[in-house]
Amino acid sequence: MFRLVDNPNMPVPRIYHPETLRTGETVLVTGSAANHLSRVLRLKPGDVVILFHDDGHDYTARIDRPAAGGLNISVGESRPANTESALRVILMQGICRGQKMDLVVQKATELGVSAILPLSCERSVVRIAGERAARRREHWFGVATGAAEQCGRALVPQIYPPLSFPAAVAELPADSTRLLLDPDSPTSLGVTRPDANAIVLMAGPEGGLTQAERQAAHDAAFTGVRLGPRILRTETAPLAALSVVQFLYGDLGD
Repeated sequence: MFRLVDNPNMPVPRIYHPETLRTGETVLVTGSAANHLSRVLRLKPGDVVILFHDDGHDYTARIDRPAAGGLNISVGESRPANTESALRVILMQGICRGQKMDLVVQKATELGVSAILPLSCERSVVRIAGERAARRREHWFGVATGAAEQCGRALVPQIYPPLSFPAAVAELPADSTRLLLDPDSPTSLGVTRPDANAIVLMAGPEGGLTQAERQAAHDAAFTGVRLGPRILRTETAPLAALSVVQFLYGDLGD
């Protein structure tokens, strides 16, 4: 068995693998991951990488040889990644324009979000349905995967397809603390206290939420909270809120 030798001058690549990993087995890494290892990083047989697959562990692995469509990689020892926050945070994000949505998904992953539910809102500039919705979900999952590889997470957040508000609410834990990011609320996010096992943050799209959508949120047990005296953009508000709740109740204050 081989071990990872820590070398600060040679960062070891971390790669998400879509299938279960087991020590002692050989897996086939394909697609963009294989291309990144062989063509971008120019790794060779014998080089060490880290694989992970949503079980909270990193697996030290070694490139064996090229194979049809990818690389054969031997899976070695596992170790807990210890990078997950004890705080479960779910983000309901009003769908915004391409790069803005990508930014939210990427940075929310880095900030430890557990799941992202993209919301189709009345004022969403981008309308996504059908096959396009499936493609966007796959794209967002790729963004989240890349962020998890970079930041050291061994769990990729669950990425839902675009949902209506009622469909999104149906996916939420019944015992969650639900917070609507609302610049008009008199209540500051900093004074809220979660009384459940999960926090849900809801942010609107570029045009904000309609009064009917705000009312629907309140009817679904959301409490409006504000983030200071300034109005934050759709891509700024959820990331600021994630930072605050992770600092107050998660692991950013450790």
